[in-house]
This record gives sequence, structure tokens and C-alpha cells, in this order.
Amino acid sequence: MTNVVEKFLKYIKYDTKSDEESTTVPSTSKQLVLARELAKELTEMGMSDVSLDEHGYVMASLPSNVDKHIPTIGFISHMDTSPEISGENVNPQFVENYDGKDIILNKEKNIILCPSEFPELKNYIGKTLITTDGTTLLGADDKAGIAEIMTSVEYLINHPEIKHGTIKVAFTPDEEIGRGPDHFDVKKFNADFAYTLDGGDIGELQYENFNAASAKVVINGRNVHPGSAKNKMINSALIGTEFVSMLPCVESPCHTENYEGFYHLISFNGDVEETKLSFIIRDHNTEIFEQRKANIVKISEELNKKYGKNAVEITVSDQYHNMKEKIEPQMHIIDTAFKAMEDVGVTPKVIPIRGGTDGAQLSFKGLPTPNIFTGGHNFHGKFEYIPTYTMQKAVDVVLKIIELYTNK
Repeated sequence: MTNVVEKFLKYIKYDTKSDEESTTVPSTSKQLVLARELAKELTEMGMSDVSLDEHGYVMASLPSNVDKHIPTIGFISHMDTSPEISGENVNPQFVENYDGKDIILNKEKNIILCPSEFPELKNYIGKTLITTDGTTLLGADDKAGIAEIMTSVEYLINHPEIKHGTIKVAFTPDEEIGRGPDHFDVKKFNADFAYTLDGGDIGELQYENFNAASAKVVINGRNVHPGSAKNKMINSALIGTEFVSMLPCVESPCHTENYEGFYHLISFNGDVEETKLSFIIRDHNTEIFEQRKANIVKISEELNKKYGKNAVEITVSDQYHNMKEKIEPQMHIIDTAFKAMEDVGVTPKVIPIRGGTDGAQLSFKGLPTPNIFTGGHNFHGKFEYIPTYTMQKAVDVVLKIIELYTNK
């Protein structure tokens, strides 16, 4: 078993699920447990300037071992896993020499990973896959990224004959709830640019991402005995379903791809008296993004006209913006990563991110930070898996990027 796989299996045992309802930083104390372990490992392997601050950000440096000036490169991954599904008691399963057929994740619950539903599985015939047991996520988003960065810097430390400039690493909390860079100290990190290892399929190279916002909707109802409710009862749950029906049904994640934006209903909880809905709003195009936000506010206003002034309360908050405008002036960052992939036998896929990474916000904070693959698939769910060889290829790409900048 390769070193990167060993590290990955260790890190996914930590439950680091974030919580968007929390007001603490990090949003869950469980993330600090992994943060402390990573800081300890970085110190033990010989990294310099290892720190873990009060907000849960882990940073470290590998000093340059050459005399000439080389840009300081950062590599960043996040520690938290999605709040949408359990990350506790992750039980990974190995599928050796995958044969291209259905993979039974959980026989008792009849949970099957099928190539008919996930056709990219066919790309990994003959490879080793790590899957879930069908009851939790796997955690490759983004513990695969952490493992790949840790393996890369450990390799450089163990091979001092390899020349390199100063390398910075950082592991952040709360990326999954859009708060990862909120307390990231760009000045302290002190890199010229960085890469997040937070992508999916092997070869992904991304410097465009969604503009993103969240929308929290609270619907206030009035409960009256159903026997005498006519013209008196206001059923907030029914208004909630009406709210959802007023959004364009084809503009949801399951109907969109590539540059197409969407409205995504994350949760719907309520009863007659009160119902709460949580949405995320996404679009690559800034103008359309603003229209989407305006539309969801307009729906709330229309329902208030129908049901009463305070029936629907809505809060729309921006989360991050498209990093493209910050990366394009420094396209050498992308060009070098592209060449690094080609040099290690990976076909680069320059595609937009249908989501966001810490790099989106960090780019606007002055640290240009595009995204490269980790090798995982089906993040945020029980059908998540990762081929072991793609993790090793991600390590190869990191080391090759460092080599290319050293030799320029």
C-alpha cells in the first residue's frame, strides 16, 4: 500500500463534518482533532514554522534548498466534510482489480454502485478502488487532498537531493459551508500563489468557479383546529411547497451541467406554524447570478402579498465569486500545472468548477489559487469512491509543479 493511501485511510477515520448552523470557528470542534494531528505530523516529518491557530488553520513551510529566487508555492486542502451526510464511522472498502461490473456497497441495504448510473467507473477497470460501505460518505473531499499534500512534502524532506523553492502548506476548516478562507491569514502564509487540491476526476485543472450565494427562508404560519380552519389557518409547510414550485424546475443541479447555474434546495423542515427552507444559488455568469438572487427575493415578496406582510422572511448572502478574473493575469500558474500533468502522463482537463473551493475566496484576498484534482468521484454521498492510482498521480503532479518552477 502506498504512503498516500495509508495517510488517506488514517484521515478519513476522523469525523470532521462541518455545521452551517454553528457560529463558532471552526464550526465543529471535531475538526480541531484532525487539525492537531496534522500539525503534529508536520512537525515530526521536519516541516518548519508549523502552526495551528485558534480558528483551526494549520500552516507549515518547507524552506528552499537552492540559492536562486524561485516563487513560493502554496498547496491547500480542507479538513471538513459535507454537513449533508454522516462522516462518522467511515468504513472504507477496497475493490481490487475492478472488473467493470456492479459493486455491492451494502448487501443488507441493497446499496449498489452501478456503472449504468456512474459510467465513469468503466475508466477504472483493472484498477483498485476505495469505496464507502453504503452508509456514510468516504471523505475524499478533501482528505484525499490532505493525504496528497502530506505525502508530497514528506517525499521532498526524505529526498533532500531534490531541489525546490520554499513550499507552503495549509489545511483549512469549514470549506464545505463556504467559510474556509474567512480567517485565512494570507500575509502569514506568504506564498506567491497556491493550488488547492480539492478537485475530482484525474486531470481536472480549474480556474473558473461558480458565483455563490445562500438563501435562508423562514415561513410563518398560523395553526387553527382543522375543523374550524377555513379562512383562518395559514399552513407554512404548504406555502413552502408553493415557494419551491415557483422556481424553474429545470434549473436545479440534477438538470444542469458545465456553465449552467442552478437553485438547489438543501433542506425543507417545518409544520403548520413554521417552515424553514435552505437554498444555495450558483452561476458562473455574474449578471445571471444577480438575476437569480433577485428572482428568489421576488418570489418571497409575491408570497407576502398573497399571505400577509410577514409570512415569508428571506436572507440572501453571498458566499464566494468566480476566481477567473484573478487567475487570468497570472496564467503561468495554469500553464505550469497543465505541463506538469502532461509530463507525468495525466491528460489535463481544463473545466469550470461546478462548485467552489477555498481558492475562490483566497484569489480575491490576494492569493491566486486555482484547483487541481484529487482523483475522487461522487463527493458528498454514499456512492463516493476514489481509485488509489489517481491519488498517487496527484502526488506526482504536485512534485512536478515544484520541479518545473525550480528549473525555470
